[in-house]
Amino acid sequence: MSEPIIKRGACNLCEAICGLEFHLTDGEITAIKGDANDPLSRGHICPKAVALKDIYSDPDRLRKPIRRVQTANGYEWNEISWEAALDEVAERLLAVRAEHGANSIGAYLGNPNVHNYGSLTHAAHLFKPLKTKSRFSATSVDQLPHQLIALWMYGHQLLVPIPDIDHTQYFLVLGANPMASNGSLMTVPDFRNRLKALQKRGGKMLVIDPRRSETAEVADEHLFIQPGSDAALLAAILNTLFEEGLSEPGRLAEFSDGLEAVQAAIKPFTPERAATLSGIAADDIRRIAREFAAADSAVCYGRMGVSVQRFGTLCQWLIQLINLVTGNLDAPGGALFTHAAIDLIEGPTSKPGHFNAWQSRVSGRPEFGGELPVSVLAEEITTPGEGQIRALITSAGNPVLSTPNGKQLEAALESLDFMVSIDLYLNETTRFADIILPPTCGLEHDHYDLIFHVFAVRNTAKYSEPLFDKPEGAMHDWEIFTALGERISKALDSRPMPDIKPEQIIDMGLQSGPYSKMAGHPAELSLQKLKDNPAGIDLGPLAPSMPQRLFHADKRIQCAPKELLADLQRLDAELTAPEGNGSLRLIGRRHVRSNNSWMHNYQRLVKGKNRCQLLMHPEDAARLGLDDGQSVKVSSRVGSLTATLSASVEMMPGVVSLPHGWGHTREGIRMGVAREHAGVSVNDLTDTEFFDPLSSNAALNGVEVRVESI
Repeated sequence: MSEPIIKRGACNLCEAICGLEFHLTDGEITAIKGDANDPLSRGHICPKAVALKDIYSDPDRLRKPIRRVQTANGYEWNEISWEAALDEVAERLLAVRAEHGANSIGAYLGNPNVHNYGSLTHAAHLFKPLKTKSRFSATSVDQLPHQLIALWMYGHQLLVPIPDIDHTQYFLVLGANPMASNGSLMTVPDFRNRLKALQKRGGKMLVIDPRRSETAEVADEHLFIQPGSDAALLAAILNTLFEEGLSEPGRLAEFSDGLEAVQAAIKPFTPERAATLSGIAADDIRRIAREFAAADSAVCYGRMGVSVQRFGTLCQWLIQLINLVTGNLDAPGGALFTHAAIDLIEGPTSKPGHFNAWQSRVSGRPEFGGELPVSVLAEEITTPGEGQIRALITSAGNPVLSTPNGKQLEAALESLDFMVSIDLYLNETTRFADIILPPTCGLEHDHYDLIFHVFAVRNTAKYSEPLFDKPEGAMHDWEIFTALGERISKALDSRPMPDIKPEQIIDMGLQSGPYSKMAGHPAELSLQKLKDNPAGIDLGPLAPSMPQRLFHADKRIQCAPKELLADLQRLDAELTAPEGNGSLRLIGRRHVRSNNSWMHNYQRLVKGKNRCQLLMHPEDAARLGLDDGQSVKVSSRVGSLTATLSASVEMMPGVVSLPHGWGHTREGIRMGVAREHAGVSVNDLTDTEFFDPLSSNAALNGVEVRVESI
């Protein structure tokens, strides 16, 4: 047996980018530990990182292309060569395109694509020559409102202000659970210790959520709120700041337009009206506004719970305004822009974004950043006519479990002429593919986090070399995109994109970025320097950067976009108490051992108590004659499912919760452990017709459901 060695790297399973130490003996992983020298994660590690070993060795993970072949008894999967697979995919896509047009090819990109820099740098090799506008991603069941508000207010879809948690005195959190998520659009590993430091310096965290979540448990205060009513609460806080003379934007007023219009528009939203809808007392609403304004530094932050609801975009706008009018935007301890080592805002690859440049074919829903809302994907497949999607490409996505009305999408996928999936697994979505192309896993390729350094609570840079060599005959995801793109470009007689490897792009970005020798920065970053410092390099805390960092040509903040002022009128019209029709409001939830729909095949993560249970307050259970632990039927407008009831005081009365990403009961998937912990899919209840009309982001929280005994 050889001497054990330690290699450093980063976990790319979620947004936290935690630094890791891999302990290896004779080429085998014997331990995975947090890297105390990582300047961002500081030794923090969560259970998912330990499961990286399980992904690498999982016998269910695909390692060669497979083709679905029809048989007398259904179908079977056969391995085929890479050349045969790539040739067939290109030929089939080109045939559909030739007969039905470019937009007849759809594409769906799942969340893991943004955690894998090869996908980010090279997906365009395939999609640019295809020239399809039928593109979808997880964005429209997630953070679309954040990016749309960043575009409208600050001029760029990635200019999302980040809470400066390491220096704030008052942290107001709505619909977020960083204790489980390690942050989201706030890359914040080691959240627990960061919160302890906040509290030690006399600060306070107030969590507002329909569930007493893991984050609420460690907060200084928690208040329940009716799902979907956050916009009313936020509007009332802003109203109080204006009405009580607590609005002090300071230097921000010099380059902010429209604050007077905002103040006039917000007048009808009193704390008393918000209390009726939200369930939070008017006195508490005023107290929150006063505490926030009085704090030496404060920041308001809202995430999934406020994004995926019918007023998600309005919520994110009001959050920005609360930070702005109190002078906590672009201020230490407030909300600040990052300055990443590879600058995606001011760099040569900057994509500010656009909205409503075209609309979906069937329902006329707006695009954002070149993508249509995924809630219309099924109807775009099943509705005949010019532009009907006949072929689909999925990459690292499982929309059957991740997007509204999964059963409707299943039926649509079955009707496609052709489907190809770039994925590690035969899952609930990829089982409909004709061919699956499996890329290497995260330990077999290098990594630089292009996106989440842009959303981190501290400026750092880190490059991870592959832990293991690429297996013979395997392909990285960027190589798959490139190979398909070359074939399609050649057939269409178009010029293929430049043959540049991802690490070359990273090196160019570092050497031309704000911390480069070219920029005169003492860090003199380059790829080689990051390789020489595998624990990462600290580039300092977030710092004020307005108005220079603003991307609008006039370097001003647009506080009152007309679309948002109009949406206040929609809120005003709906600002009434919930109807007493006996229904309950459904919300999702996240667990630290889970990662959307694909971390349920590893025993160390799913062992123990069943986590896919329907949480309900004991009062609601008693009212409905239900017992803790029994099976119940949960129904919505679009479907029903059977779940195990767990009576819990962590739920607000009138609200129930199911976790996201479960439901591994479909036939044809290849997952060993999952059958023991299959759970049910909350997206068999969510509704494609329940969405935010302003952004068309899906509304996954606040869905009306009924629960009854079986």
